[in-house]
Amino acid sequence: MDMPGMPSMKMSATPVDVPPTAPNAINIDNFAFSPKVLTVAAGTKVTWTNKDDEPHTVVNAGSPPAFKSAALDGGDSFSFTFTQPGTYPYFCSIHPFMTGTVVVK
Repeated sequence: MDMPGMPSMKMSATPVDVPPTAPNAINIDNFAFSPKVLTVAAGTKVTWTNKDDEPHTVVNAGSPPAFKSAALDGGDSFSFTFTQPGTYPYFCSIHPFMTGTVVVK
């Protein structure tokens, strides 16, 4: 509602404290990977970013692993380019209950 003598204000439906997620990005936050499943095209680089205060890793569950990060401190990132189609389950080796999947088409 506009009031005489007051500037009009527009309300935003998007919370300002939630930054948009970049395409092909996975956040590590609150001991979880988000999104839990990411589908990408072959040739896509995916980047995981640790937003927790605790260190985490990103390790493919394959044998041998297709990718494996070092421990990522808060704010650190790890990227991997998926060149082959397939399903790539992964986990945090420090907290094995943390799991996710990248599906490459």
